[in-house]
Amino acid sequence: MGCCDGGAAHRRAVLLFLAAVVAATCVAAAAAQEPNTDAYFVSGFFSKLSRPAPSASGAGGVCSWPGVSCDGEGRVTAFSAAGMGLAGAIPEDTVGKLARLQVLDLSGNRLTALPNDLWELGASLRALNLSGNAIAGALPNNVGNFARLQALDVSHNAFAGTLPQALGSIASLQVLNASHNRFQGQVPSAVVFGCGNLVAMDISGNALDGDLPDLSPLRSLAYLNLSGNRLGGSVISAFQEQLKSIDLSNNHFTGLNFSSGYAGSALMYLDLSGNELLGEFNIAGRFRNLRHVNLAYNQLSNANMLVSMGEISELEYVNLSSTGLHGQIPPQFSFRLVGLKVLDLSRNNISGVVPDMSSLRLRVLDLSVNNLTGEIPVALVKKLASMDRFNFSYNNLTVCASELSPEAFAAAFAKSRNDCPIAVNPDSIKKGRGKRKGMKLALAIVLSLFFSILGLLCLAVACRRRRKRCDTLPVVKQVSFKEEPAVSGPFAFQTDSTTWVADVKVATSVPVVIFEKPLLSFTFADLLAATSNFDRGTLLAEGRFGPVYRGFLPGGIQVAVKVLVHGSVMEDQDAARELERLGRIKHPNLVPLTGYCLAGDQRIAIYEYMENGNLHNLLHDLPLGVQTTEDWSGDTWEDNVGGVATEIITPEGTATWMFRHKIALGAARALAFLHHGCIPQIVHRDVKASSIYFDCSMEPRLSDFGLSMIAGTSTDNNLLHHSPGYTPPEFSISENAMATAKSDVYSFGVVLFELVTGKKPLGDEYPDQKEASLVNWARAMVKGNLGSSIIDPKIRDTGLERQMEEALRIAYLCTAELPSKRPAMQQIVGLLKDIGPKVAEQD
Repeated sequence: MGCCDGGAAHRRAVLLFLAAVVAATCVAAAAAQEPNTDAYFVSGFFSKLSRPAPSASGAGGVCSWPGVSCDGEGRVTAFSAAGMGLAGAIPEDTVGKLARLQVLDLSGNRLTALPNDLWELGASLRALNLSGNAIAGALPNNVGNFARLQALDVSHNAFAGTLPQALGSIASLQVLNASHNRFQGQVPSAVVFGCGNLVAMDISGNALDGDLPDLSPLRSLAYLNLSGNRLGGSVISAFQEQLKSIDLSNNHFTGLNFSSGYAGSALMYLDLSGNELLGEFNIAGRFRNLRHVNLAYNQLSNANMLVSMGEISELEYVNLSSTGLHGQIPPQFSFRLVGLKVLDLSRNNISGVVPDMSSLRLRVLDLSVNNLTGEIPVALVKKLASMDRFNFSYNNLTVCASELSPEAFAAAFAKSRNDCPIAVNPDSIKKGRGKRKGMKLALAIVLSLFFSILGLLCLAVACRRRRKRCDTLPVVKQVSFKEEPAVSGPFAFQTDSTTWVADVKVATSVPVVIFEKPLLSFTFADLLAATSNFDRGTLLAEGRFGPVYRGFLPGGIQVAVKVLVHGSVMEDQDAARELERLGRIKHPNLVPLTGYCLAGDQRIAIYEYMENGNLHNLLHDLPLGVQTTEDWSGDTWEDNVGGVATEIITPEGTATWMFRHKIALGAARALAFLHHGCIPQIVHRDVKASSIYFDCSMEPRLSDFGLSMIAGTSTDNNLLHHSPGYTPPEFSISENAMATAKSDVYSFGVVLFELVTGKKPLGDEYPDQKEASLVNWARAMVKGNLGSSIIDPKIRDTGLERQMEEALRIAYLCTAELPSKRPAMQQIVGLLKDIGPKVAEQD
């Protein structure tokens, strides 16, 4: 009986304990939902965004939730909901009511608007991070309410208008990041004079213009990034002694002189690339702690820059590409710059020899497109295998790189001479000398007889082929004026005085110049044979500058032959000089001009054959290797023999955002090189989808640059104006409008719209609009914040939609009605690089 009583008592105790737990849980839950408490406001934040609130663990309540920190009284002081995929406007009566909140982090979501009560946090908030969202509209002057704010990050949103002057009232502000928005106007002077404690300021990737203000009042500023804007004038005010990092790249700065007392001893990072800086960049005695310097794509004239650069022993990254450098690479680079990891001196006029830099820890070395001579040191060549990237192409160098594959050698040592000796082992000669001694004489006799017979056979075949070819060429046959020719080419090649080929009396007397094979003796007769007498069966396209034919020159050299039929007042000598200049222009995203021929009054340009077609075909579902014969207005190349396509190239993965972005960036780099890297500047005049081709590796390449001067006269409107659909508005306003770099930018913007929307520039269906052109339709949609609705369905799910929308905004900037409002191509390159798919996103 006692045992039974004990068991009942135990059960009663258990039941009482469970009841107490349930009661406590109910009290905690009721407290969590009690109005006007921090728990209520945080819970309401999630519920109003259709997300469940985190569950409380233990007696801590809301203070134990992930991303929440509290003070000793249980009041929320820090709240983070970063990267949770939250979408929509930040709800009212939630985070704005957390009276003691000091840190708010809502970054990496899809939030679109700010609540009105956010500004009530002015008495407590120390740090606000809204980066990586889609918040649009103006940044209100109410931001000045945050009197105790130390860090403000609103980067990577869609804020527009001017930066509020009220920012200058936040005296405690130390970090300001408003990068990658749509802010316009000037750098606010109120920030310069009111934010004396500012340590880092990043306003890059906007549309700020005007001159740089005097930054001397910002005595604590250490990190400055104003890249990717439209700022101009001098950069001198940015060089304050306390600054450790300066990035002013991709703007319109022109002035470069430093103040006489400036030493730059604190500066470690400097990027002035992609500007319009002219003159000397005097670094002698300055920047002793500099580690990263990028001055690429400017026009600098200091011959001693490389020598001075070699004295900065802390350097790790040096990019002086396309800066007009001349002189030699100093020996200091080999032993002083022991920490150097990246060295890019490409596309300059550097002469002399390549020093032995094998002792350096280089990861990237680019010395391409210079005037370097001599042999590349063997020790440096052996070090190349451990590098991430290297390029010595287009110099006059000799190298022995037997460890490299033929493909790697061709890519990194184009126009260099491979001078590897035949390796011989003396020991093996000694061992085998007795055995082979009796065979040497017999072997010599056999080899002599073999090569003699082979030589006679080759001579007989060559003579037979030359006789056969000379017998069949109509221009050599000297047909009578009354005789009908038996040729089916597009010009019929009649020996009438009105046809251009009749001016070429003896085809074998007209030379064909091939730049990289100067020892090969080709003539116009070889061109005729290569193109089957310019037969229509070899016709690839008939564009603005003339017809293009596919051909095979002797030796199996596959080329595209463009006959510039429009003619020019330019003398032969001047035309040859200009073609030679164009042949020296090399860039990975340009279709290279490999040679030319001056036949009669005609100029014939010879290009490397692009076997994978063009962008027009890719975007509009035409096979990449097949010509659309209904429209001859674009230069589209095909694999076509006798009117039958022999190869249709349809690589996998072309209908992706990653590939479209690659095309846009490649074309932008090509145009930036023509505009900023060539002296004199080259204006393309005909940027369009059918001018962008794909090589064997599906790399985008821009064609037809620099041809307008050779092909037509200054009064030929067809050559001066851009193609229909790509023509800037200034050409419709004035008949005297001239093509400029900014008109190329407009045409590139149309191409960028095509890449993102998949629509043709004219004659396509433009939903929800009655616009007659892609530009008008796309600009209206972007301006109405409807960019996401016009993304090509083929690529929508292949990448981040935010990046595609940003590409549309870049195209919007490019197609501005006023040329002065359009960014430079170097800026566009920077903007496109900023929105590029990351490696993690590509996998």
